[in-house]
Amino acid sequence: MIKSKKENSSLEPVLPNRKTWLFKAISIALPFFLLLLLEAGLRIFNYGDNYNLFIEDKNNPGFLVQNPAASKKYFSDQANATTGNQESFRKEKGQHTMRIFVLGESTTIGYPYFHNGSFHRWLQFRLMHMFPEKTFEIINLSLTAVNSYTVLGFARQVVSYQPDAVLIYTGHNEYYGAMGIASTENFGSSRSLNQVLLKLRELKVMQLLVNASGIFKGLFTDPKNNKGIARMQLMVANSEIPYHSVLYKKGIDQFRTNMEEAIQVFSQQHIQVFFSNLVSNEKDMKPFMSLRPDSIKLPGFTTQFTKGVDAFSAKDFSAAYHYLTQANEVYNEHALCNYYLGRLLYMQGDYDQADIFFSRARDLDGLRFRAPAEINSIIAQLCSKYNGVHLVDTKAAFATWSSDHLIGDSLMLEHVHPNLTGYALISEAFYEAFKKAQLVTASPQKEMSFQQLLNEMPVTTVDSMSGAYRIYNLKKSWPFNQLLQHQDTVKIRTTEERLAWEIASKQLSWDAAMDSLYSYEMNRNNLAGARKVVETLLLEYPLNAEWYERSAALSGKLGDPENAIFYYRKSFDLLPNFTTARILFVLYLNADKPGEAMPYLQYAINNNTSQLKLAPVKIFAQEIIAWQQKLSTDSSSLFLLNQIATGYFKMGCREAASKYIQMALKKDNNNTEALSLLEQINRE
Repeated sequence: MIKSKKENSSLEPVLPNRKTWLFKAISIALPFFLLLLLEAGLRIFNYGDNYNLFIEDKNNPGFLVQNPAASKKYFSDQANATTGNQESFRKEKGQHTMRIFVLGESTTIGYPYFHNGSFHRWLQFRLMHMFPEKTFEIINLSLTAVNSYTVLGFARQVVSYQPDAVLIYTGHNEYYGAMGIASTENFGSSRSLNQVLLKLRELKVMQLLVNASGIFKGLFTDPKNNKGIARMQLMVANSEIPYHSVLYKKGIDQFRTNMEEAIQVFSQQHIQVFFSNLVSNEKDMKPFMSLRPDSIKLPGFTTQFTKGVDAFSAKDFSAAYHYLTQANEVYNEHALCNYYLGRLLYMQGDYDQADIFFSRARDLDGLRFRAPAEINSIIAQLCSKYNGVHLVDTKAAFATWSSDHLIGDSLMLEHVHPNLTGYALISEAFYEAFKKAQLVTASPQKEMSFQQLLNEMPVTTVDSMSGAYRIYNLKKSWPFNQLLQHQDTVKIRTTEERLAWEIASKQLSWDAAMDSLYSYEMNRNNLAGARKVVETLLLEYPLNAEWYERSAALSGKLGDPENAIFYYRKSFDLLPNFTTARILFVLYLNADKPGEAMPYLQYAINNNTSQLKLAPVKIFAQEIIAWQQKLSTDSSSLFLLNQIATGYFKMGCREAASKYIQMALKKDNNNTEALSLLEQINRE
């Protein structure tokens, strides 16, 4: 007898419901378990990159440096990822150390000069000379081709490293920097999704997928296609972003949200923030892209605009102003039309109105390599909203320095990057903000003036010219080549020009160039030039005692005891030794500073490796200190003046002895003791 299908099915074993759910759970969990195993395996074999902001400095035990791979987290195409400075700082912050981190983009890192062209190095040089008793760790974490996403990511890690202050200059790269809303490195338009993706990219599995994707992409892409293309062009996905368009507003919102969150991170830890507004070349830089109106809806614009430009080219400025004004009345959102009107008003001497048109031309520029005014407004709002966040008014500093109060070629190299004077001005703006916030306080006697900074800052001719050559190369590429009619050819005539060109064209490393420049200056006995090179190197490598000692020795040969003392002191702080201590106490005594000589004299006595008889020197120094204290209340005492002069003479400090001899003879030109000492000094 044949059983029905229904009867057969009733005889099949039926799995308990609990087991069914177990199998389903295993099926779902298995892929995740395999991924977890893969992640563990990749970590065991140390695959991929560590995205921590800092790593151990291999050259300086006990110190940290910025991780060169830290930026890779923000770039989908790893070939576009950029690296920053390698500025060491102690794991354990010193007692007399002021630690300052700098966050931002290409301007913040000092492009195109880098090294001592960067504003933070100007600040470092000024502060270290004003406060020699302090150690200033100013660590620049800025990168080229990044924006507020990177600033926020770095901010979250920086707070754990005991900063006394954080300096921020960012905003120009908001659209085209890594993860920018119109960048080829954009992960997506959702900020929440971007934050999740950034966390996922810390996983080794995700890094494996990204790398595999890059390899797969490379199989179908000829790398020669991108050869010679500037990073600016490679980063741009959308070159037309109309003013107040949806994409424009997304960029503004992205900047506001990211920077507010970064500020909150610092504010919660009570860390002072110095947030600078932005500068750009508005007076002397035409807009990159002007978006034309609909010729059917607004037929009159093109005709009037063309007539205006033709008249401007023919230097018929009256007619040009007439036609361009009419064109602007028809359509007032054409960037170049606004720029030309600004130029015409500028030529008429109406700088205020010119400024309005120049600013509008910048805001209307469809290719958004310059931050619109709205970015500066957000910066000002955030500084007002949070305690401990200080507005650094760099824009006002630039306007004040400019004779017409309009920012142009006198301070800018192209669209957003300042020249050396401009970078010095950024440092000045931050320094003034420091003083206002009382982060640093200095007496007028100790303060280095801005003019003094300009005169003394060690920026070599090679550094200056290598920056100029980088800009020359930049302007040959998109989008500058569309604006420039011609460029002068580069002529290499001198050793400095050759070294600068080789740096800019990546034929020679900066270190090798500085080494060659130092040898060149020494061979022609240009001690001042050689010292400038050494001062450049010690700012680059502030942990190298040799550079301080060499700069000190050159200062001595140049008859500059003040800088000799300063640099020997820095060398001794890094590497205490008998020889440097001996030089220091002699220099201090010759400078009539016995109190400051005493610590080094005592160190030399305690570590006397040359069997010199230093105990008498200490006795004389102590006596001089006592006599000077008495002299402070009895300045007319010839006896005290003679005693001090005699004490210095017996120690062999001729310069200090001569100082007090002259003081005694000024009070009594027949003073026999002073005259006798003077005769002995002259005889020797």
